[in-house]
Parts: sequence; C-alpha cells; structure tokens
Amino acid sequence: MSENRTLVMGILNLTPDSFADGGRHNTFELALARVHEMISQGVDIIDVGGESTRPGAERVSPEEEIERVIPIIAEIRELGAVSSIDTMRASTAAAAIAAGVTYVNDVSGGLADPEMAKLIARNSEIQYIAMHWRGHSADMQSRAIYADVVKEVKNELEERAELLIKSGIEPERLILDPGLGFAKSAKHNWELLRNIDRLAFLGFPLLIGASRKSFLGELLGGVTPDERESASVAITTEMARQGVWGVRTHSVKPHRDAIDVVEELGA
Repeated sequence: MSENRTLVMGILNLTPDSFADGGRHNTFELALARVHEMISQGVDIIDVGGESTRPGAERVSPEEEIERVIPIIAEIRELGAVSSIDTMRASTAAAAIAAGVTYVNDVSGGLADPEMAKLIARNSEIQYIAMHWRGHSADMQSRAIYADVVKEVKNELEERAELLIKSGIEPERLILDPGLGFAKSAKHNWELLRNIDRLAFLGFPLLIGASRKSFLGELLGGVTPDERESASVAITTEMARQGVWGVRTHSVKPHRDAIDVVEELGA
C-alpha cells in the first residue's frame, strides 16, 4: 500500500440535526458503536463533530458542543485510533486537543474565532485543516456569488494559508479544503471538482468533503442523502486518482475499497 494513499476521514456527527446522519449517533453508546465499526473497516481519521454546519443550521453553545464531543474523543484515543475535531471554536478545539485529537478541522479556516490560529500555533503537534468559508450556515448560501469560482476559491485559500502561516502555524501542518457546499451552488461544486489540479498548485494537501451532499442529490434526481452513497464513492475514486490527501465520508469501507482499486491500477 502506498504511503501516499488517499486517506479516509470518517464522519462522526454527534448532533441531532446534521443533514445526512443527524440523530444517528447522538448518544454515547451509538457513537461508540460507530467508532468501533469505522475502526474495523480501516478508517484513517475519525472526524468528531458536535455542531451541525448544514445550510441554515443554528449554532449550539460552546458548552453543549464540548459536552457532546469530549467523551468520544477520549474513547477514540484509548482505542489507539486517530481523531479530528470538527469545530470553529478555539475553546472546543483546546478541549479536544487535551482529550487526544491529532487534527483540528475548522470549516471557517480560522475566520470564525480569532483565537483559533493562536491555539494551533501554540500546539505544534496538531495538524490544521482550513476550509474555504464565506460565513456561517444561517446565511452562507447568499454569498455563493463568483465570477470565476475556481480562481476565487484558490485565491481566498491562498490568502488564508498565508495569514495562518504568519500567525505561527508551520506550512507543513496545514491542509486545505475547498469547502464544497459552503457558499457554493451545485454548479460551483462541480467546477471545483473538475479543477482540483488547479487547487493542488497551492502546494498544500487537500481534503475533499463531497459525501452525500445535495449537489449529488440534484444530479441524481432529488434522491435522499443515503441514496447518494454510490455517487459519493465515484467522487472518492476520482479524487484518489488525482492524488488528493484525503476524503471526508459518511461511510468507510466503500471508500477504502475504491481507493485500494485506484492504488492497484496505478501500481
């Protein structure tokens, strides 16, 4: 198996309202069972989230977010698996770092909380995933206005990376995410996916989060999130072929299998 194999980041939303799996893992027992299942299927990173970022979602309090995620992160550490915290808040990220995460996955790229970059800079063992972001879920889709979406997302990600590096985060600790579905229309998402090579020119590892998102449902005639899984695997296959660093997915085994096939064909 190649050392540069595309990684599978398995989504674990401990929320009642996430778009694809809200309420499925929002008790400790359900979440822990899902952790064991993902580990058995070969997940590389378990991305734990305590706040929905779907379009229109209302924010939860920092206290509630921390209460949701920390017990499971601690269990993942005890099991010897790698975890990530999906949060925009430095306070939640700090608690998660203390509990044992390796990655902080921030959909705002540090824009939602000015303390985030300082926190990551102080914790040199942490990898930081910075997503392209134009605002919170409540109104982000009103900001999906681009003359050239690939050029603008690329430029905005580059500017964000430069500012994060200036704040003290080493370049080798940065991973970028173009933010599919965040202030993007379906057309914008497809255009970004067609031009992943242009985003890769920035020189940072790329994480792609397309799993079960609404633009896939639109392509397939309005199917439910669960019915978008085969399309999600198709995206993973193409992203692995293009050598992206990782894919963020709701299931693990189908995506690991697809990546293994790509690896074998390229061997």
